[in-house]
Amino acid sequence: MKNIIQKLTFLFIVFMCQFSFGQKAQQIKGTVSDGKLPVEFVDVVLKSISDSTKVAAYAVTDAAGNFSLDQILPGDYKLQLNLIGFKSSIQKLKINNAAINLGNIVLQNDTNLLNTVVVTSQKKQIQRTEGGFVFNAVSNISQTGGTATDMLKSIPTVAVDADGAISLRGKTPMILINGKNSAITNMDQIAASSIESIEVISNPTAKYDANAESGIINIKLKKNDQSGLNGAVVLGGGFGAKGRMNSSVQLNQKTDKWNFGLGYDNRFAGRTKKIEGDRTNYFIDDEHFIHQNRNDERTEGLQNLKLNIDFSPNERNSFSFEALGNMESQDNDETLHTKVNTNTDSFYSDNIRHSLELERSKAAELAFTYDRKFSDDRKSLTASITSSYNFGRENTNIDTNNYDENQALIGDTFWQRTHNYEKENISNAILNYAFPISEKSIIETGYKGTFRFFNSDFQSADQVNNEYVINPSASNIFDFNEQINAVYGMMNSTIGNTENPKWKYNLGLRAEQVSNTGSTKNNSDNFSNDYIKLFPSASLQLNLQSDEFIKFGYSKRINRPDLDELNPFVDITDALNPHSGNPYLKPEIIHIIETSYNKEWDKYSFSTNAFYRNANNTIKQYAQLQDNGVILLKPENIGSTITYGLETIFSLKPIGFYDANISITAFEQNINASNLAQDVVNNAFSWYGKMINNFVPWKGGKLQIIGNYNSSLATAQGKRIPIYNVDMGFQQKLGKGNARLGLVVTDMFNTLESGYKNNTALFGSNRTSKSDTRAFLLTFAYTFKSDFKEKLLENQFSTE
Repeated sequence: MKNIIQKLTFLFIVFMCQFSFGQKAQQIKGTVSDGKLPVEFVDVVLKSISDSTKVAAYAVTDAAGNFSLDQILPGDYKLQLNLIGFKSSIQKLKINNAAINLGNIVLQNDTNLLNTVVVTSQKKQIQRTEGGFVFNAVSNISQTGGTATDMLKSIPTVAVDADGAISLRGKTPMILINGKNSAITNMDQIAASSIESIEVISNPTAKYDANAESGIINIKLKKNDQSGLNGAVVLGGGFGAKGRMNSSVQLNQKTDKWNFGLGYDNRFAGRTKKIEGDRTNYFIDDEHFIHQNRNDERTEGLQNLKLNIDFSPNERNSFSFEALGNMESQDNDETLHTKVNTNTDSFYSDNIRHSLELERSKAAELAFTYDRKFSDDRKSLTASITSSYNFGRENTNIDTNNYDENQALIGDTFWQRTHNYEKENISNAILNYAFPISEKSIIETGYKGTFRFFNSDFQSADQVNNEYVINPSASNIFDFNEQINAVYGMMNSTIGNTENPKWKYNLGLRAEQVSNTGSTKNNSDNFSNDYIKLFPSASLQLNLQSDEFIKFGYSKRINRPDLDELNPFVDITDALNPHSGNPYLKPEIIHIIETSYNKEWDKYSFSTNAFYRNANNTIKQYAQLQDNGVILLKPENIGSTITYGLETIFSLKPIGFYDANISITAFEQNINASNLAQDVVNNAFSWYGKMINNFVPWKGGKLQIIGNYNSSLATAQGKRIPIYNVDMGFQQKLGKGNARLGLVVTDMFNTLESGYKNNTALFGSNRTSKSDTRAFLLTFAYTFKSDFKEKLLENQFSTE
């Protein structure tokens, strides 16, 4: 029996070998376009019909849209083409003993519902949506080793100042992570290496939170769904004034029904900052002239761990779970030198204040999502529950020495100690349902509940007789609770031909019920709010041609003060310039009108938005001179503000090796500060712009140069100084493309600094701040066992 089995086995092996050698491997090739121009970076995936869980071959289209799959054995296959913003193209192929040339394959734009991406071949960097645009991390190579703040500096129409403050059209936007509110509000807590794309929604519909006066920035974190086992490793190192390093690892395993992903990234850096400030108190004789200079040395660390699990039991249902863990540390060593002279320029006081601030924070996010698809793709159901936690601990030791006019020490060192411990939780429950009511109309409706808890424990203690004694007037505990229940209804409809409608319109209404309470332990500041408000929105779009349209829109929005603006604690790190929140702020109510025009050509595209914004109860930072010469900075409802302006984006690809994107935003602010007695700027003009230049100098090489300019921006009592900088990134493919080597230079000419100038009836002041923004970073990226190496390497190598 054993001999028979051996003979049969031998004959089977011989037969299989003859069968295999008798089959000649073939080639499949083709070209992908959008009907006008070639499309680059399309994922081309070939799978055997008999086993769809394994990838038989994989390729990515080049700049000419070409792809080639080699060494394909005869058999039945399924070929799939994927690129964000296009509908997937799937076709069955039967491979015999002959090569196949598929010719030109035209991808169709995915225009399903609102906010789907509309792409042309030259838009791999910026992809237009119904409400704004998507900026792909794949296109950015000039911010390697940075954070989400650094990446946002490269986004058209988004302004980021030298201190990391983010604005759209002169106001702070709502920032979402994966489309949801998060306790991670500091964008420096998010490594750029974990970001896949950033969506800017300049005119949100009723589907979105009303608390978005200037728009929404949605940061989408990476999540791979390519079949098989995939992975990548990225390492980077460099220096500014001090050393910097970052690394990232990603693994993914996908089968027919399951998808498992795990990612880790980190960044560590040393930073320095110098601050100069002068102030003149016009009606105070003793503390008349004040000069300050401050030196900061900071070390910072950031680590992120991300897990995603997806399960699709069938084509109609899918479940997903995502978990994100974040750890951040900052050690800041500050030295502040303050000299004060009288109105006759005689010596009054001199002191050096040194503080060592140690900050540690941990954050975690959990998200469960369910998606239901139907036979009619216009119908959909999604539900999600998310919860986000943030725990921060900040401890500061302060010592102050006073000197006479001859720099001799006066008295003993004055020691102080502070701590600020914060806990925050934000949870969301979301349900969205869309269904058609006719061939040309779709109804969208849904509910969103947002539940927020915040606790801040601030304590200040002075050393007396070698023991620290708590200062009750400067110590307190602040508790804040908020619940927002929102429902919305929206109709999207078209008029004219179903495939290419002449008109599109949207009508929406959102109702939000808000209940919040805030209290301090000593009952010095207690407040509560309970109200229901309605927020209508509408838009009308006229399609002049398939690549040209005009759009008109209206929406009512609200700007609720954030936690930093409400928290009443006074930060005394700088004794002469303390700052605090204001728990009695009222929300801003804003009416917004927009008109936009979009036009696309073969090698160019142009879009412009004219906007008008009328806000009541405008919130702005306001500086108040105290009797003791101290200036307290805190937010106030100053009155009303009318803002109008123009926002323009121009993309071009005049020649094959070069493309560019130019964006400019300009606006005028007219301020009626009826709530304040004096010293408020009445009107101001501001603008900012950036230019992104991309070059392909040779095969496998990419060069990117980004220039930013932000003009002076009006504050309540003065203006912020202009800021400008140039960043550069270069990358080179190595070998067969599995590896990349890159070089990044941020702030090439070392020009990036921030500051302001104020001039009021009681005082005049100016302040400039300069960090070590010029830095050099070298990175290396490598993928293994990957059928999506182009996508992953590009993303890893963009602003990470």
